[in-house]
Amino acid sequence: MNPDGELLFDAILRPHRSLSAFGFLLLMGVLCTISFVAGMVFLLQGAWPVMGFFGLEIALIYGAFKLNYRSGRVVETVQLGREELLVRRIDPKGRVFSWTFQPNWLRVKMDDPPEHESQLALTSHGRRLIIGAFLTPEERLDVAKELRTALSRWREPEPRAI
Repeated sequence: MNPDGELLFDAILRPHRSLSAFGFLLLMGVLCTISFVAGMVFLLQGAWPVMGFFGLEIALIYGAFKLNYRSGRVVETVQLGREELLVRRIDPKGRVFSWTFQPNWLRVKMDDPPEHESQLALTSHGRRLIIGAFLTPEERLDVAKELRTALSRWREPEPRAI
């Protein structure tokens, strides 16, 4: 980013997923067991089509979790160096998008106190970039405060040797 590699701010933003891979397997195992037992009860009573609906239900739950985990692969990095602020986003498909801002004109906008729909926005010269949309409002506010502090340090004049 800059020749000496000094960063005034470096953040990696990732969505939080509270269910681990083991927890997911355990949950799916319990759901499959319950659905199988309930389906067998209906099957033994002669209502065999119900068994297919239990299978469909399990497939839909599995698909919903997989989509959720896929969206959790988003990563955003925010780096403030001596020359520029670089924002890089890697989407779930692995595509990389980058934006650069000149720190002199950059503004960090975030509601304080944050609301659920509050956005963390970087604005400069008519451009606006929303970052950290997957974070909680409190996490977005923390990032905004830290970034504002780093920008203030960036804007301070360097002491001159006499």
